[in-house]
Amino acid sequence: MAVGARSGHDEPEDRPEQDGPSGVTSDETNGDGDSPDGAGTAPRNARSFWKELPLLIGIALILALLIKTFLVQAFSIPSDSMQDTLQRGDRVLVDKLTPWFGSEPERGEVVVFHDPGGWLMDGESTPEPNIAQKFLSFIGLMPSAEEKDLIKRVIAIGGDTVECKRNGPVTVNGKALDEKSFIYPGNTPCNDEPFGPIKVPEGRIWVMGDHRQNSLDSRYHQELPGQGTVSTDEVVGRAIVVAWPINRWATLPVPSTFDQPGLNAAMGLAPGALGVAGALPLVLWRRRRLTGGRTAG
Repeated sequence: MAVGARSGHDEPEDRPEQDGPSGVTSDETNGDGDSPDGAGTAPRNARSFWKELPLLIGIALILALLIKTFLVQAFSIPSDSMQDTLQRGDRVLVDKLTPWFGSEPERGEVVVFHDPGGWLMDGESTPEPNIAQKFLSFIGLMPSAEEKDLIKRVIAIGGDTVECKRNGPVTVNGKALDEKSFIYPGNTPCNDEPFGPIKVPEGRIWVMGDHRQNSLDSRYHQELPGQGTVSTDEVVGRAIVVAWPINRWATLPVPSTFDQPGLNAAMGLAPGALGVAGALPLVLWRRRRLTGGRTAG
């Protein structure tokens, strides 16, 4: 029999209809849906909430862990090496998503990276966390507490030639950087530790702190493997915003000096020009063959 079809005999029109799937008829309930004896469903709902609470907490913890692992993670600034851009105790949010899609660090970005080996032994140590801090850090509800990470600004990337002479500016591929907008007031670009010229290997970056006279950065680790550069595989992500304290809230954009024309000339335009120059004779030779050596009149 089809659902909803009538039987052979019609039933009286005044038959009470069922109120919902429970089968309780309309004359067996009061106006608010409770049974006449006043035994409502509230206690059962309350018990359901407490039964579901552990599941909700578990889901929230899993989501927090996934966000921390793949999207955004908080980090605490332990030193003064990035003043005035970042102060000791600031909390920054680090974008961990874009590296998963193959994005490489760019010049001017502030990045967090794992200790390449031997850097933190020179003074930028992290405090020893307690058990609660370790757990909250693990799931991403507190800044990274146990990982040995550093934060610096990317000055040069793979293929760049970077140099800084005493009393001079930092140069990248022969272009001087105007760093007044971000290095610590009163600091010189590199008078405490001149360097270069250094050719940064592919897949690595050259990093420096904004507080140049208080930063043990790439300049001070040239004797280690990598000669002061950091592998991009060690980069956790880019710091995008100062999230705490609230009165310090600010984004961390790339300074305009890293967008100046010609900064990429040594890496991008020269190979392109060489490619065109190498392809032109081949194109002309092929065109001559196709036209049988004829020339336009």
